[in-house]
Amino acid sequence: MSDRKELSPESDARAERQYLAQEEGARAMADLEQQAIHVRKNMERLRGLREIREAENARNQKTSPKAKKKRKIRF
Repeated sequence: MSDRKELSPESDARAERQYLAQEEGARAMADLEQQAIHVRKNMERLRGLREIREAENARNQKTSPKAKKKRKIRF
């Protein structure tokens, strides 16, 4: 006798749907991981640009003294 049972068409179809759903889920998780990697790389790039801009602004503020405003005399 065979150890393997014969599957009914309904259970065979159900097993096929489960298999396809499992593979689709694995692909979706892989896509999400790739998107997360791209987001982190973009955030790192933008953070670097922001830090450069802030450093330039800080350097410009130190080198150029602020002009004193003349006080207007009103009558």
